[in-house]
Amino acid sequence: MASITPAEFDTFSRLIQDTTGIALGAPKAYLIENRLAPLLKIYSCSSFSELYYKTKNDQSGELVRMLIDKITTQETSFFRDQAPFEMLKFKILPDLIDARRRTARTAKVPIRIWSAACATGQEIYSIAIALKEALVDLSPYNVRIVGTDISDAAVAKASLGEYSRLEWERGMPPEHLVRYFQKNGDSHKITDEIRSLVSFRRLNLLEDFSSLGRWDIVFCRNVAIYFSDEAKKDLFERIGRAMENDAFLVIGSTESLLGVCPSFESHRHLRSIYYQKKTATQV
Repeated sequence: MASITPAEFDTFSRLIQDTTGIALGAPKAYLIENRLAPLLKIYSCSSFSELYYKTKNDQSGELVRMLIDKITTQETSFFRDQAPFEMLKFKILPDLIDARRRTARTAKVPIRIWSAACATGQEIYSIAIALKEALVDLSPYNVRIVGTDISDAAVAKASLGEYSRLEWERGMPPEHLVRYFQKNGDSHKITDEIRSLVSFRRLNLLEDFSSLGRWDIVFCRNVAIYFSDEAKKDLFERIGRAMENDAFLVIGSTESLLGVCPSFESHRHLRSIYYQKKTATQV
């Protein structure tokens, strides 16, 4: 297998950052080398320079999409970190529903949730299950849950909603597996009841997403940690503009917007933190 040279790493790291926002320093050369090595064989390239040349000149965009699928981290699990989903059930949803009932212009209370980097779907199905567990009867609500991700392969798997034993054993409570999944051979597939609550689309967070509409709750967890400070600030400012004034933002447990995006302020609920715009009317 060809080794990546420092010059090749520089060109690929710039391409990756420009395409995905992910900033990779020199210590990550091994990551690019290992994850892109299969593409050398697929596209009959003798070096990473040749792969880069083919990528830049591929008019179909197929090679760029494959590069994104290889590079983007899709580490996820059901109910990851657990606490944010408890916060969703016992703090965010009750506060949001109380506020919406006072201002809703329709009979059904709107609840619009965006998972901004849904990976292979475990997070967004966890959100949908938490919503169902909290509200039980969804008929009084107009629920819209959308998951987006930059990876075509991730979105396809998320949309299918089928997971192996290894995948569902990571975080899925046994009672939820019985209630919200159907056994399908060696795997389990999400029930139609939960799947019908969710829609998916491919989206690069570096690009304009204003066409998605406005949101009451946004999950954007463990994504911006890979971005440069400038790209991170830009992302959360744009997310803020896509949120209702009293909407809730949930980011990763190791992340913080302190000093990054001053238009947000943090609020603690038990072991978790959520963010709201500083213009929000607190409920």
